[in-house]
Amino acid sequence: MAAKGRTGIVGLVRAIPIRWRILSIAALNSAVVLVLAGLIWSGSRVLSSAWEDVRQVRQSDQVLALLESETGRLQNLIHRYINQPSPELFAEILLLREAVLGTLNTRASTDPMISGSVAELERVTERFLSGFGELRTLQTTIAKTYEDQVLGPAKDMAGLYSIIEGATGQRDALIWPALGKSREAFTAMLVAANAYYLSLASASAEEARRNTETIERTIPVMTDLSDNDLQRIALQRLKGRAGALRDGLAKLSEQLSSRTDLLRNAIDASQADTIAAIDNLSILMRQREQKAQTTFDRTLTAISRNVMVIAGAFLGIIITAGIIIALSIRLPLQQIMSSMRAITSGDFDRKVQGTAATDEIGAMARAVEVFRENAVAKREAEYELRAAKEKAESALLELNAAQQNLIDAERLAALGGLVAGVAHEVNNPIGISLTVASSFARRSEMFEAELRSGSPLRRSQLEDFVKTSQDAAQQLVGNLHRAAELIQSFKQVAVDRSHAERRQFSLSEATDQIIASLRPVLKKAPITLNIDVPDGLIIDGFPGSYGQILTNLFLNAANHAFPDGQPGAISISAKPRGADDIEISFSDNGVGMSPDVQRQAFDPFFTTRRNEGGTGLGLHIVYNLVTQQLGGRMMLESRLGQGTTFRIIMPRAATGASGSIDGTTQWPTRTMSST
Repeated sequence: MAAKGRTGIVGLVRAIPIRWRILSIAALNSAVVLVLAGLIWSGSRVLSSAWEDVRQVRQSDQVLALLESETGRLQNLIHRYINQPSPELFAEILLLREAVLGTLNTRASTDPMISGSVAELERVTERFLSGFGELRTLQTTIAKTYEDQVLGPAKDMAGLYSIIEGATGQRDALIWPALGKSREAFTAMLVAANAYYLSLASASAEEARRNTETIERTIPVMTDLSDNDLQRIALQRLKGRAGALRDGLAKLSEQLSSRTDLLRNAIDASQADTIAAIDNLSILMRQREQKAQTTFDRTLTAISRNVMVIAGAFLGIIITAGIIIALSIRLPLQQIMSSMRAITSGDFDRKVQGTAATDEIGAMARAVEVFRENAVAKREAEYELRAAKEKAESALLELNAAQQNLIDAERLAALGGLVAGVAHEVNNPIGISLTVASSFARRSEMFEAELRSGSPLRRSQLEDFVKTSQDAAQQLVGNLHRAAELIQSFKQVAVDRSHAERRQFSLSEATDQIIASLRPVLKKAPITLNIDVPDGLIIDGFPGSYGQILTNLFLNAANHAFPDGQPGAISISAKPRGADDIEISFSDNGVGMSPDVQRQAFDPFFTTRRNEGGTGLGLHIVYNLVTQQLGGRMMLESRLGQGTTFRIIMPRAATGASGSIDGTTQWPTRTMSST
C-alpha cells in the first residue's frame, strides 16, 4: 500500500515540469526568509531601544564617576591647602572648581538620565565650593592672629629675656635659676605653639598652655630676686607680654577649632552629600540598566523561540516537499539507471520504463530507449572489439610494469648500498660517543658519592674530575660532529634523489655531498678519488638526477673497472664549456672496455656480470637522465687496459622536464666511443 501510494503521488507530481518543482522549493525558502526577516526586524527594534537605554546609562555612569572623582580630588586639594597654603595649590583648586561646574553645566545638564537631578547636584556642589571661600577667609584670620598675637608677643618676650640677662651682671646671682627655668619654658612654648599651628595636635596646644603658665609663675619670683630697676622694669613688661601671648594662644585655639568645624561641616559634609546624591543616581541608573537588560534578554529569548518555531514548521514543509520532489526525480532516474545498467551488462532485451512521461526525465527515457535499440545492432561487433582491445592493453601494461620494476630496482639499489655504508660509518662515532658518555656517567656518580661521603674534597680530586669532564666533552663533541656531518651529507643526497624538484644548485657542493655518501664504498676497495670541480658552477636543474648519474658511474667503475679488489684511481672534473654549457669528465684507470662492450654499454639489460647479479640498467639510466632530463650529451672513450672516460656535456639550465625516467623512454641507437 505504501509503495502504491508513493507511486501515485510521484505520478501526480511528474505532471509538473522539473523546473517548476525546483522553483517551488525556492519559493518556500524565500517565504521562510521573508517571515524570519520580518520577525527579526520587529524584535531588532525592541532590542535597539533596550540597547540604547543601556548605552545611555553607561554614559551617565561615566559622567557621575567623573563628578565623583573631581569632587573627591577637590576635597583633597582643599585639605592640603589648609595644612600648607601655596599659590600653586590655590590655582589648582580654582581650575578644578571650574571643571566641576563645567561638568555640571555641560555634560550633566544635557544628559537625559541625569538632567532631572542636576539642580540637587548643583546645590550641594555650590555649598561645597562656597564653604571653601569661608574656609579661606578664616584661614587668613588665623594666619593674622598667629602672626600678630602669638609671634608678635613672643618676639617681644625674647627681647625682654635678653635685656634681663644683660642686666644681670654675675652668673651666681639669685635670679639666674628662675630666669633659666622661665627661658626654657618660653622656648618650649614657642615650639609647641608652632606645632599646634601646623598640625592641630591637642597635645601641643596643652603643652603651650602649660609653658605659658610656667612663664607667668616665674615672673613674680624673678621680680622678688631682681637687684636693679632695669630688671624689674623688664620683668613688668614681660608679665604684660606673657598675658597677651596667653590670650593670643586662646584666640588661636578658638579660631583653629572654628576652622576644623567649618572644614567638617562645610567641606566634608557637602562632599558626603554630593557623593550620596551621586550614589542615589547610580542606584537609579543600575535599576534602569537592569530593566533594559531584562527587556533585552526577554526580547532576544522570544525572537529565538519564534524563529525556531517558524523555522521548524517551514523546515518540515520544505523537507516534505523536497522529499516528494526528490522522489519524483529519483525514482524515474533509478528506472533509467537500471535500464542503462542492463544495457551495459548486455541485457538489451529489457525495455526502458517511463517513456510515456511528459517531463524531462521521460525525454531522457525515450533517448535511452533509442540508445538501447541502436546498441542491439552493434552488440556483437563491440563485444569482439572490446575483447581484443582488453587483451592488447593487458599485455602492454604487464610489459611496462615489468620494465619499470627493473629500472626502479636498479636506481634504488645504489641508494640502498649507500644507506648500509653510511650506517656503518655513523656507527663508529656514535659507538665511541656512547662509550665516553657511559664512562663519564660512572665518573660523575663516583664524584657525587665522594661529595656526599662527608669527607673533605681535595683540590686534586676536583681538578681530576674537571679534566675528565673536559676530555669526555671534547670526545663527545668531536665524534658527534663527525656523525652529524655524515648524516647531513647523506640526508641531502637522499632528499635530492627522492624529490625530482628543479632548483639551482652548486655543482661543487652537490659533488662533495655525493662523494661523502660514497666514502664507505671507497673503504672497501683500494680506490683513490681525485676531485677537481671548481666553485661558482651553478646549475639550474635537478640535483637528484645529477646525484643518480654520479653514483651509477662510480659504482659501475668500482664493480667493472677494478675487478677482484684491484687498486686504481677515479678522477672527477668539471669545467665551463662556452657560456651556456658545462663539461663533466668521469674517468678511471681500470681495465677498460672492448669495442663490442662499448657499442652495447648504454643498451638496457646489457651487462658483463649477469652471473654475479648485474641487471645491465645502470648506464642505460645514466644515458637517459643526461640526454632527456638534463638535455645534454654523453660520450664514452675507453681502451682495454687504459681505463674509461665518460664525458658529459650539459646546459647550465636543464632543458628536460621533471619526473622519473621510466621504461617508456627512447633507448639510444648509437653511442660515441673510441676503440
